[in-house]
Amino acid sequence: MPTFVIEIIGYLAPAFLVLSFLCKDMFKLRLINTIGCVFFIAYGLLLPAYPVAIANAIIVGINIYQLFFSKKK
Repeated sequence: MPTFVIEIIGYLAPAFLVLSFLCKDMFKLRLINTIGCVFFIAYGLLLPAYPVAIANAIIVGINIYQLFFSKKK
């Protein structure tokens, strides 16, 4: 795996997470946060930094549950 791919993923993940906190809509926040976490999972697996990948996989699971399976108020 080329190093520049890992670096690009490493820069994109935090950018998505910062963007998510600028959203006021909770659905959009969780959706953007999930995208950022997926980049962190890829980044963690490519390094390998497995604790990073596992922690972000947990966050993705929570976000998906909240987005699609929790009751809307």
